[in-house]
Amino acid sequence: MKRIMTRSLIVWIVTFAFLGGLIFLGVRIVLHNDEWVQQPFNGHMAASGGLAKAGRIYDRNGTLLAHSENDTRLYHDNASTREALLHVVGDNSLNISTAIQSRYRTSLTGYSFILGLGLPESLRPNSDVKLTVDADACRAAYEALGGRKGACVVYNYKTGEVLCDVSAPGYDPQYPPDITEENESEYDGVYLDNVVSSTFTPGSTFKIITAAAAVENIPDIYSQTFSCPGSVEIGGNTITCESAHGDQSFSEAFANSCNCAFAQIAVQVGGEKMQATAERMGFNNKELRMSDIPLATSHYDAKKADENSLAWSGIGQHEDLANPMLMAMICSAVANNGSAVSPYIVEDDGKLLDKLGITINKMQNTEMMSADTAARLHELMKASAEGYSWRGVSVAGLDFCAKTGTAEVGEDKEPTAWFVGFTEDEKHPYAFAAVVLEGGYGIDAATPVVNAAVSKLVNGW
Repeated sequence: MKRIMTRSLIVWIVTFAFLGGLIFLGVRIVLHNDEWVQQPFNGHMAASGGLAKAGRIYDRNGTLLAHSENDTRLYHDNASTREALLHVVGDNSLNISTAIQSRYRTSLTGYSFILGLGLPESLRPNSDVKLTVDADACRAAYEALGGRKGACVVYNYKTGEVLCDVSAPGYDPQYPPDITEENESEYDGVYLDNVVSSTFTPGSTFKIITAAAAVENIPDIYSQTFSCPGSVEIGGNTITCESAHGDQSFSEAFANSCNCAFAQIAVQVGGEKMQATAERMGFNNKELRMSDIPLATSHYDAKKADENSLAWSGIGQHEDLANPMLMAMICSAVANNGSAVSPYIVEDDGKLLDKLGITINKMQNTEMMSADTAARLHELMKASAEGYSWRGVSVAGLDFCAKTGTAEVGEDKEPTAWFVGFTEDEKHPYAFAAVVLEGGYGIDAATPVVNAAVSKLVNGW
């Protein structure tokens, strides 16, 4: 009897497991069928035409970025524009996984979950995709990078529209290179959109986060005086500064981008509270997205850091890593009283839900800080921008708030240059971030990239 009961129990377990598996598979097929269709290894799609019959891709102004003609995929007429939009649009190889032609392959091909690609072209749903980016602004930023590795993103911090998304290095998608072992170093990282898929040492731009932690956790931060003789010993090792700033207030230390002061501030705040502030502002968050494109996870870990490591982390060194899109979102939160609007790059993917305005990641706010903290950071970044303006930095002639960064990366390499911030203009509410690898000082290498993109958006030149 026991043997029969045991066998019956096993049969029931196997049956329920089988039914559970069927249900799970069915749910996966219904909810995620487009993920299979989008994969480059999908031979069925390639055999059925793939991108050779895909729909058109437009920028925000109706500029045609990609289309199919006579079973051939064609891209914008201008070579510089094609290269500038490579990581946004993609190419025929589908190696750039975050590009529209990879990510929205089902929309572009008119794929149907029920009928696949079996419908005649005349009966297929609208397969065109309209983006939020401005092709001219992207080209201007790409040209300003001047062949250097890096990225630039500009987005509207009121609506979430990504207006410029540029990554380098790139290549012409109309005439893709033959990448071999001999030339692969020249194209290192070419398949990554650095705006969404990469992280970099943030350098002094991280002082925005450290300043937020100080405002929220050190009650007398504005009455403290910080001495900078050019270097300071913390935890048995030396923290160095660009110059000796002397005695300075918290606000002056931010404007001076003083390493000595902000290293001490990070130690005052403490590892756990620094970590909490960084995570509230998007670090270590694996769920952040631009439209449905995942952002690379920015990294900050100071909970168990020793005193010297904590000090270095507070000035954007140690193990800190930041994603450019996240840094632009943090700046948008400062501009928006503490809340960042989620960025999106697809305006219309041809689907019914989009036509009805039911779209993922549009106008969803992420609260990163209190309104009071945002106001304090606004003042600090405004003062910094005034100093940059005196040195000739412009963002299309608009009032702006910003922070530069010069991140040391070692290995005998030049520093990574950063420029992050936002404009103070009702007609042009833009948050931005630019990063240039081995660019040196942020004020020299990264600010012209942002200025080129925003100038094209505002003035058309």
